Formats: sequence, structure tokens, C-alpha cells
Amino acid sequence: MSPSSRSAKRAPSPEAATLGEPSYVWRSGQERRLDLIRRHVPLEDARILDVGCGIGTYVKRFRQDITDHAFGLDISAKRLAEAGSMKPFLVAGVGEHLPFRAGTLDAILMNEVIEHVQDDRRTLEECLRALRPGGHVVIYAPNRAYPFETHGIYLGSRYRFGNVPLVNWLPDGARNKLVPHAKAYWSADMRRLVHGLPARVVVHGYVYPGFDNVAHRWPKVARALRRVLYGAEKGWWARFGLSHFLVLRKNGAGS
Repeated sequence: MSPSSRSAKRAPSPEAATLGEPSYVWRSGQERRLDLIRRHVPLEDARILDVGCGIGTYVKRFRQDITDHAFGLDISAKRLAEAGSMKPFLVAGVGEHLPFRAGTLDAILMNEVIEHVQDDRRTLEECLRALRPGGHVVIYAPNRAYPFETHGIYLGSRYRFGNVPLVNWLPDGARNKLVPHAKAYWSADMRRLVHGLPARVVVHGYVYPGFDNVAHRWPKVARALRRVLYGAEKGWWARFGLSHFLVLRKNGAGS
């Protein structure tokens, strides 16, 4: 069985509710997200940190043919222990207190991570501290307008993993009761989050899912979904995408 086949059938980890599920294998959805980043951020030979790196899947991809200076940080000791060959390049820590000197990094990635941190504003401030002037923060974050909640829900004390329709469209009180473990952001929330930071917004767009699990079972269906929804990212329907795609450039160095 191929790695992608195993990934498609893998049961949720015990940390899925509080930390989300990390990328276990590299598939087309991850490659597409990387391609989007490369349109706006110079990555070749850059000093890159993946905050919330899980088992280091993105770090491994960065180090393959992009840069020898890619590192990861994660709060989960269990996930870091699973990192295999990536272990020497990963460190335990939290986004609010990065173990890196000020101005030492060129780019920081937070791929579906900022919704899990204790203090998202503080985490962004800390990322900007660690970046050199002109460096970039790249954020993929859950879009509240997307019609499915992808982090599962709590029904009382019972956690239900999986995509749940329309939860994100509920009023804040009701959504927060069902999903106390992960934030989701309206466009206005993202604007408030970055307002007043020493950085400018390079791009704020949206991405739809990669449909890799669908492609595993129904390739033609996945191709049709990708064709329609990837095209929708360029128009009005983009605002209903799965995730915000935000790139910030730290002030200074000609910005």
C-alpha cells in the first residue's frame, strides 16, 4: 500500500481536537499550497521556519531542493518523536515564544496552525520579531465562511472528528460551544488580527481544498472539483474557500 493510501485511511490522532491533524505525506494539495507561497515569497536558500510543523512534512519538502536552512517547531513532543530523519531540524516550542534570535529568519510558515495557538496576535508579533526586515509570514487559516467545520465538534464531552456542515455559520456563542478547540476567521477578523503590526499585507486570498482523499477513490470527481473550485478562487466565490491565504512582509529593507 502506498503512503498516500495509508494516509487516506489513517484514523485521527489523539491530539486531533486540540492541534488538528498534521500532514503525514506530501500530496498535490500540499504542493499546490507551496506553489502559491512561491509566487509571493522567495524561498530558495532562505532561512525558513515552519511553526506547527507536526512531523516535519513541510520541512522535509523545503530541504529537498529549496533550501538547506529550513526548520520546524511544534508543541507536541509525540509528533516530534515521529519525525524520523527530520528530527535534527525540529524543535519543541510554542508560537508565542519562538526560540530564535530577532531578525534571523527570512520566512515563517503557519499552515493551519494559528487557529490552535493560545494567543494569535502575540504569535504574529513573535514571528515578526524573529524575521529580518523584509521577511515574510505566510498564513493558511480556517475561513469562517467555508460551509464545513473541518476540526470536528464537541457534543457535550464527546468529540466528533470530521467535516461538519454549517457550524461555522452559527452565531459566535453557538459555534464556540461546539468548537471550543479551534478558531475560524471571517475576513474582518483577519484584518483586525494584523492591524497595526509592523508589516504590510502582500496578498490576502483564499484556497479551496486539495481533494486528495477524493482523488484516491474517485479521480475524475476530484479533477472536476479542482477545475471548478480552483477557478472560483479568482472570483466572488473565493470568499467561501476552505482557508485564508495571507502573506505579510515585515517593514524595512525597502518595504
